Amino acid sequence: MASGLWATKAASYLRISIPYRAFATVIKDLKYAESHEWVKVEGKSATIGITDHAQDHLGDVVFVELPEEGTAVDQGASFGAVESVKATSEVNSPISGKVVEVNTNLNDSPGLVNSSPYEDGWIIKVEVKNTDELNNLMDSNQYSKFCEEEDAKH
Repeated sequence: MASGLWATKAASYLRISIPYRAFATVIKDLKYAESHEWVKVEGKSATIGITDHAQDHLGDVVFVELPEEGTAVDQGASFGAVESVKATSEVNSPISGKVVEVNTNLNDSPGLVNSSPYEDGWIIKVEVKNTDELNNLMDSNQYSKFCEEEDAKH
């Protein structure tokens, strides 16, 4: 948090306002896509959702468009959408495979994406086609740095 304190002091010295915000939670054993989805692979099964960073930028989620079970998904391609009070954002799959389960709890409680993005707010589970695709994704450290650089541009 020392860097946050420095940034606040620098901002007040430069008379610019920066909104105070705690850094988004990033989970260590997940892989991350540049489009802000996470994936947790266990054997041939992968659970996919959007990151804490993404849900924070979206604001309150009011609807999640889910794919049908059995749908094929490709790495980097859209499989659904998350609609918030601010905007609708496509959700891309961080890994290729076949949808084996969708989180139907999101139909009644789309806010789970906000309150529990890495646990109760997961979106789909996929049967993984090729685990080598994980090499195209970021680990938690790379993703944290990516988010900081992206936020600095805005």
